[in-house]
Amino acid sequence: MLPEKEFEFRHLGPRNEDINEMLKIIRIDSIEQLISETVPSKIRSKEGFGIGKGQTEFEYLTTLKSIAKKNIVAKNYIGLGYHGTITPGVIQRNIFENPGWYTQYTPYQAEIAQGRLEALLNFQTMVSDLTGFPVANASLLDEGTAAAEAMLLLHAHKNKKNKNNECGKFFVSNDVFPQTLDVLKGRAIPRGIEIIEGNPAEIEMDSSFLVSYYNTQMEMD
Repeated sequence: MLPEKEFEFRHLGPRNEDINEMLKIIRIDSIEQLISETVPSKIRSKEGFGIGKGQTEFEYLTTLKSIAKKNIVAKNYIGLGYHGTITPGVIQRNIFENPGWYTQYTPYQAEIAQGRLEALLNFQTMVSDLTGFPVANASLLDEGTAAAEAMLLLHAHKNKKNKNNECGKFFVSNDVFPQTLDVLKGRAIPRGIEIIEGNPAEIEMDSSFLVSYYNTQMEMD
């Protein structure tokens, strides 16, 4: 039990009298007795955890900084889709460091909720304005997911327009990352889409493909 003069005691309840009242109601003499009767002895540690003495916020942050100084910034050679990027200061400050994007409206939700939805809406609107397309997707976690969503979106759109001539082939360049291709295949099988791999300069596409250069140009015109 913390001494009453300690800062934590004054600001973190319950108070001693509250604890005694609760123990009286459940007919327990102490917190230790409550724990011993609640937590099975088999899973209770008989030794201390060695976490040391408590620290103030300042002491804790100082300790963390001393640990962080041991980190070594080195070149990363992961490859296969991992690329170092430059984040412009205006993006970092106004998006990533702006609490308005991640503390909006709904404190009962674990994620950034409404702030993220607003960001996605703005992003989709911008993409639609730039491309002139009627739809734009967002909220994608990685390149593989983005490619799969684009494929399914195109599949639904093309077959809705061509009900009498269903398009079931989707061409993928053989230069794509293997993890992206795996996601595409995994999402294509349940929808009956056939993945065709090859060289974009050599492939000849017809109406059975979800998209072709000729059809794309005609639709854009």
